[in-house]
Amino acid sequence: MIDLPPGDLLSALQMSFALAIGHALADFPLQGEYLALGKNRRYLEKLGDPMRPPEIWVSCMGAHCLIHSGAVWAVTGSSLLAAIEFVLHWTLDVGKCAGRTNYTQDQVMHLVCKALYVGAAYMGWISLTQVA
Repeated sequence: MIDLPPGDLLSALQMSFALAIGHALADFPLQGEYLALGKNRRYLEKLGDPMRPPEIWVSCMGAHCLIHSGAVWAVTGSSLLAAIEFVLHWTLDVGKCAGRTNYTQDQVMHLVCKALYVGAAYMGWISLTQVA
């Protein structure tokens, strides 16, 4: 584990990069079509597929957000940030699935969350570690 001491710009940049990689892995190859479609209640209601009833959206969204939480926890070493990531990711993705935001806005907001985690550590407000 590598500490992210307050004011250490190089470590902050490394952690930012690691969080961006974790986000890319969790949002693309680890999400898969089943979760990507299943987390969208609006899509499931329109689909009308008895093999994919609309009520599965909660499980699919939960699984997707847990994958993101795990990525944040693995990179930062913080279970608190992992829990925060779960709630924020859920909130942002529900908004996207409801049509309140678009793909680009969603991705930018997810990366802003990661930047805020690193910024808080850089400022010394929270303590983070990173897997070497």
